[in-house]
Amino acid sequence: MPEQRLLLLGFGNVGQWLARLLLRHGAALAREHGIAFRITGIATGRHGVVCNPAGIDAGAALQLAAAGAQLGALPGVQSLADPAALLAAGAGDVLFENSPQNAHSGQPALDYIRTALQNGMHVITANKGPLVHGYAALKALAAAHKRRFLFESTVMDGTPIFSMARECLPLSRVTALRGVLNSTTNVILSQMEQGATFAAGVQYAQQLGVAEADPSADVDGWDAAVKVAAIATVLMDQPITPAQMTVQGIRAVTPQQAQAARAAGTPLKLLCTAAMVDGRVQAAVQPTPISFADPLAHLTGTSSGVTLTFDTMKEIYVAGMNHGPEQTAFGLLADFVNALR
Repeated sequence: MPEQRLLLLGFGNVGQWLARLLLRHGAALAREHGIAFRITGIATGRHGVVCNPAGIDAGAALQLAAAGAQLGALPGVQSLADPAALLAAGAGDVLFENSPQNAHSGQPALDYIRTALQNGMHVITANKGPLVHGYAALKALAAAHKRRFLFESTVMDGTPIFSMARECLPLSRVTALRGVLNSTTNVILSQMEQGATFAAGVQYAQQLGVAEADPSADVDGWDAAVKVAAIATVLMDQPITPAQMTVQGIRAVTPQQAQAARAAGTPLKLLCTAAMVDGRVQAAVQPTPISFADPLAHLTGTSSGVTLTFDTMKEIYVAGMNHGPEQTAFGLLADFVNALR
């Protein structure tokens, strides 16, 4: 197999963990899967956009990023204006697209992925926006260019949902889902059950690295809604956007409500649901008490889980326990191996 030239678009927590995993598993990729690679481009809003067809030292890039320095200081690299220029440089065979999410339009990541596929690259992403707003077209474009478009890490931090359905359950279709898909709100609610205020719960989630400086997308339910839309679009074959759902976050939940719900044996979770009704999907995200008889009620901290109802296999429950950026990055790595099979 020819050596694969990798472009990393996005070099935040997930992108940096991906670089670490590539360094850690490089020998195993070559030995067990026949995959050799070199990183030829990195694009990040904070540290610049650089390219070197001969290869970029991932370890040195990680050190510079940790120090808050610009990647243009790396030896042998060319600094470029933006990610579009990196894609136009023709130095990649595989694009890892992990730029910031835009839940409302999927842009500019949607254009980056489209360009990469048109240029003959495999594309692997943890970005939910393009999946929700352009899945059918991107899938068709990938097929037309005989490339793979894979996205396991868009939901549940790389826990295999899409690949399970694709590889293990051919001819099956999801008809409904119930899940706890946003780890930030799960952390906050878990803290509030222990007596913390909403603000203290947010701060704790930020310290863990699962909440952004502005946690609005999480606590207002929109991140969870995008994940529901991604699952429905791909596995239910029913394109839907968050704007078409009922979405309510957890800002109005009080510590007293969270504590009382758990004491009653029905802890509050930001529950995600979708189901086929009269040929159309109806979906919602809202705080909901869940009985301990349901495995979703036992998810705490950064854990997430989903029960998928199939037309063939009935209900299958999948959970990822206490996941974070490293597991999301591993989902990208697994997709890389699957793309080249």
